[in-house]
Amino acid sequence: MPQDVHESLEAVLERRFALSTSLPATFFEREAPRIAEACWAMARRFHQGGRLLAFGNGAWATDAQHVSVEFVHPVIVGKRALPALALTNDSATLSGLMAGGRPEMPFGEQLRVLARPQDIALGFSPDGRCANVLAALAQARQLGLLTLAMLGGDGGLLSEEAVDYRFVVPADDPLIVQEIHETLYHVLWELVHVFFEHEGLLQ
Repeated sequence: MPQDVHESLEAVLERRFALSTSLPATFFEREAPRIAEACWAMARRFHQGGRLLAFGNGAWATDAQHVSVEFVHPVIVGKRALPALALTNDSATLSGLMAGGRPEMPFGEQLRVLARPQDIALGFSPDGRCANVLAALAQARQLGLLTLAMLGGDGGLLSEEAVDYRFVVPADDPLIVQEIHETLYHVLWELVHVFFEHEGLLQ
């Protein structure tokens, strides 16, 4: 490998390592109060019979699936199962809705049909510019769902006022954004169960 290429790769790795080790700490320190509020709000919705409905594109579709599995099938013994569904799971419905000529609307249309006011909508977007995710969050807000957005970069086109809870990982590297999103939804899962251990707080 040429020396200049080797040095360039080494510099990229050093920058990525520095960012991936420092950014999570600053992100969670800054967002801790709002994460706690979001978990309380989620726990109240679950307590009222609500469900978590998660969605995202590409690699973030797998995060929607991952977080729904965490709630439905807890890996820690003694934690209760809570209802959750990834809208990305149904490829036939998604492809059918997209073939209808409005590719920005499949998640929103699923929510229109499936969602109930006590439910929770969780949308993933690496840059806050995924039209179908933004449309679904807007639809969820109109339907009265609790809305959460996990975003990257500068938050993109989704304003703080557009959802109940907006968490932005300030990084342009999608791998770092996704790593922090994954940590975040595991924290949400854990704290929701902490609130369920004190159900008097959920009335």
